Amino acid sequence: MSNPRNGDTKPPCLPRNGLVKIPTQANGLGSASITKGTPAVKNRLCQPSSVPAILSPALAHRSDLPIPSLASPLSLATLASVSSPPGASLVGLNASEGSEQPSPEQLPGSPSERQLAVDEKILNRLFWYFSACEKCVLAQVCKAWRRVLYQPKFWVGLTPVLHTKELYNVLPGGEKEFVSLQGFAVRGFDGFCLVGVSDLDICEFIDNYPLSKKGVKSMSLKRSTITDAGLEVMLEQMQGVVRLELSGCNDFTEAGLWSSLNARITALSVSDCINVADDAIAAISQLLPNLTELNLQAYHVTDTALAYFTAKQGYTTHTLRLNSCWEITNHGVVNMVHSLPNLSVLSLSGCSKVTDDGVELVAENLRKLRSLDLSWCPRITDMALEYIACDLHKLEELVLDRCVRITDTGLSYLSTMSSLRSLYLRWCCQVQDFGLKHLLGMGSLRLLSLAGCPLLTTTGLSGLVQLQELEELELTNCPGATPELFKYFSQHLPCCMVIE
Repeated sequence: MSNPRNGDTKPPCLPRNGLVKIPTQANGLGSASITKGTPAVKNRLCQPSSVPAILSPALAHRSDLPIPSLASPLSLATLASVSSPPGASLVGLNASEGSEQPSPEQLPGSPSERQLAVDEKILNRLFWYFSACEKCVLAQVCKAWRRVLYQPKFWVGLTPVLHTKELYNVLPGGEKEFVSLQGFAVRGFDGFCLVGVSDLDICEFIDNYPLSKKGVKSMSLKRSTITDAGLEVMLEQMQGVVRLELSGCNDFTEAGLWSSLNARITALSVSDCINVADDAIAAISQLLPNLTELNLQAYHVTDTALAYFTAKQGYTTHTLRLNSCWEITNHGVVNMVHSLPNLSVLSLSGCSKVTDDGVELVAENLRKLRSLDLSWCPRITDMALEYIACDLHKLEELVLDRCVRITDTGLSYLSTMSSLRSLYLRWCCQVQDFGLKHLLGMGSLRLLSLAGCPLLTTTGLSGLVQLQELEELELTNCPGATPELFKYFSQHLPCCMVIE
């Protein structure tokens, strides 16, 4: 196949561990989005992935673009909100390294103003006040700003999200070339989320991202068609990966996990992958002796799988999330508490067969728990809350969303927990005003969610002003939450963020 641009013949595709490698062409311009990393326990709010629009190079060259005076901090915010003129294209996060930008001498204003506008000491402190999207905009103003903003310190905790269509540029002749990832490397990104990619896309990513071999610590694949061979190539080539997420990937099998997983992996998340069952847990338990965190959403995992964990993992694993594992029963809980006695974070969300007896086993054996999620467990009653209050004295977070059998009696048990800081009671349809009175003496509470509780009245909710240390209160879809009540909270809980 010939290249329409120069008539040269492309080198033949080379096999690579059973995969066909597409030759890389000249780097181009791609787009991506950045999502801020948040702790997994903060599962109440999710930020959807979005493509942050930044100024096109053409807009950056405009002589009428206001260069902010550093005497006025608001002028930078004004710059970040400038919209593109008609006909100007929007580009993504990965701006071309070779694109022309105005030099400091070309900036408008007096020499003293220009000198202030590019003073690196000032910029290094000033740019901390802007969001990731605003930093993407500001990096297009001039070379000096870009040089400062492309320091890795400004991008710590952020993960680029790359969709398949954003990985390639279509050339005039209809051919595709992989985008340049140099901008990501300069900023030192050590984690990526790839959406909808195939085995070949992953090979291209490895070959084109300069830090892929050793510098990438975290990889997330979502809704991708990665196969056993692709998974093996990725983990073999990317020797730095210690955190791995596979979500909605239905083309790899348990055999792929057996051949791919490496002992260096310390955190693994597998969700919504149809080929994951008990044998996958056997592979995880035997191949990952240093596992500290396991997040699993698998509809076919049974009680047997929870007995596979070794004594080594019982010592190292501190976080286990079993979400919507419908086949797990109290027998599985028995296996779990004996295999993993050092857990500090446990989620049984959606494990609908677990009952109060299972919670009793957890409370009696996992005394180090600091976070417990029992949401969407319809068989949980007030008795489970009594077990929790009696034994889990270090518990700081308790999630009881959609536990429809919990009543005011259960809240009376929780009122004795002096360490509890976050309590989620979303859509607990039997909780009433009397139950809230039990919570008023919990001075340690910082977050309380009562979203969707239909029996709470304005009078009962108004009593929450006694929780003066409260930092966040969620009252979404709560009939008793009236405009007057929110005004009352703004006056008497000035330091609390009330979510309407």
